[in-house]
Amino acid sequence: MRILVLRGGALGDFLVTLPALARLRQQWPEARLELAGNATAAALAVRQGLLDAAHSQHEARWSALYADAPLPAAFAEWLAGFDLVVNFWPDPDGLLARRFPLRAGQTFLTASATPDTVPAAAHFCAPLAALGAAKGNFHHPLRTYTPVKPARIALHPGSGSPRKNWPLDRWLALAHWLEADMGLDVFVITGEAEPAGLLSGVGRSLHARPLDDVADLLAGCRLFIGHDSGISHLAAAAGAPSVLLFGPTDPAIWAPPSPSVRVLRRGADLSAISLDDVCLAVRGALAG
Repeated sequence: MRILVLRGGALGDFLVTLPALARLRQQWPEARLELAGNATAAALAVRQGLLDAAHSQHEARWSALYADAPLPAAFAEWLAGFDLVVNFWPDPDGLLARRFPLRAGQTFLTASATPDTVPAAAHFCAPLAALGAAKGNFHHPLRTYTPVKPARIALHPGSGSPRKNWPLDRWLALAHWLEADMGLDVFVITGEAEPAGLLSGVGRSLHARPLDDVADLLAGCRLFIGHDSGISHLAAAAGAPSVLLFGPTDPAIWAPPSPSVRVLRRGADLSAISLDDVCLAVRGALAG
């Protein structure tokens, strides 16, 4: 049995697909399971054994699926080798779907790339019911949570959009409070899209570190604080208790469906969330 999953997007987009991949692996434990999408993010699942291989969504060969010309012979032969193709790539005009199945006996399933189900992971699990895949929860752990001492706390003040970010001056005030008043070991996580030293003068900066390193750090954190971002999904997958600040996006869809996650929202504008709001939520999370 060979299975190919087409799922694009950023880190968070991949991580909300983990429960679907876990169901495929449970249904066919001996299958070769490959994914085309965010290869950097998918490497997390490859190293865990959930995937056997990951292919980058940026490889030029994939564009042939949407073109009018016949597929290159070698590419068509490779795709025909999969018994099951599950597509979560955008395909509004059905151009990709018309390519499949490529041979008798090949099964092709497709669903929208944009979830509208609560939570997002449920959207990607739903098509698998037609295959008889077992039901389960919508949270798949990547690490065993083991908090370390002295207590560390991780902050991620960025996201994929400025609209989803809490004001930077409040992040700075929060970081100083956590470090100076609460006596916590503060780590500030930033990615390639964010400047290094975003919260200058406070905590330890982890900038553009490999995702495995970040997951290992988060698995030992007493608490994580972030936005609607891929790193927040990674924190939940690492088991870290989390306080997540939401604004314009719907937390019912996009917050990780983990019992250790607390969502703080005051409407569509994150500036409506005060420093006191966050400090109170942090105290509650640390006490709980």
